[in-house]
Amino acid sequence: MARDYAHPEALVSTQWVEDHRRDPKVRIVESDEDLLLYDTGHIPEAVRIDWVTDLQDAVVRDYLGRERFARLCSEKGIANDTTVVVYGDKNNWWACYAFWVFKLYGHDDVRVMNGGRKLWEAEGRPLVRDPEPKYPSANYVAKEPDPAIRAFRDEVLKHQKAGRPLVDVRSTDEYTGAKLHMADYPQEGALRGGHIPGAASIPWSKAVNDDGTFKSARELEKLYAKENKLKRRGRIIAYCRIGERSSHTWFVLKYLLGYPNVKNYDGSWTEWGNLVGVPIEKGMPAGAGA
Repeated sequence: MARDYAHPEALVSTQWVEDHRRDPKVRIVESDEDLLLYDTGHIPEAVRIDWVTDLQDAVVRDYLGRERFARLCSEKGIANDTTVVVYGDKNNWWACYAFWVFKLYGHDDVRVMNGGRKLWEAEGRPLVRDPEPKYPSANYVAKEPDPAIRAFRDEVLKHQKAGRPLVDVRSTDEYTGAKLHMADYPQEGALRGGHIPGAASIPWSKAVNDDGTFKSARELEKLYAKENKLKRRGRIIAYCRIGERSSHTWFVLKYLLGYPNVKNYDGSWTEWGNLVGVPIEKGMPAGAGA
């Protein structure tokens, strides 16, 4: 499948999931924006990881710590050698977000189901409303967070001042400052709208097909390398509003196109748009496309 991708092993098809969902060495994980969606129907054998209650610290705006991540995996029956396959709604926004967190703590074999819930449902594959399955507890040992894939605000500021490439993956209206979030969402989270100066506007949605699957490597190469001049040798930082859409672009750049040095700025616009003294621009740069 998808032999033209740099790391085709990071993607699996819906048929692969159907063939392997009962494999004790595989754990299927659903992670959605809509926290109630799992209960309306999920892939048989799939467990749920809630991006709010499972992956976030309830007090500090940060991810769960290493020990809590290890406990979460152990409770879901995920061992260090388990093949974890994530999928979800919104063309795999939150699946890629969960993928990124698994990589943050050093899980070796984690993959994304290409097409997510959208394609699984469109193909008429089975969904069940059964309670979340309980698997035998594992003894998971998480690694320290990997600094190579996560960017913090001070690094982003230095990166911006140095003129290094930034990718703003939000909608055009968010990038220009016309909105603080996408249409049909509450316009909240930041005091100021706009984008980080110098950031290229490459909405995440340009990387996917209508059925939710990722575009081909050739199409992605045209989008990111030819049209937006992103170079493989450069250090790239992607951001959005809270880090989920940018984890989707991070996945595309790092695993589908093979860019070696890409980070996700998960603080994203809810942090940058509220900071004192950082530069912000509004509107589209002269000559830029929408």
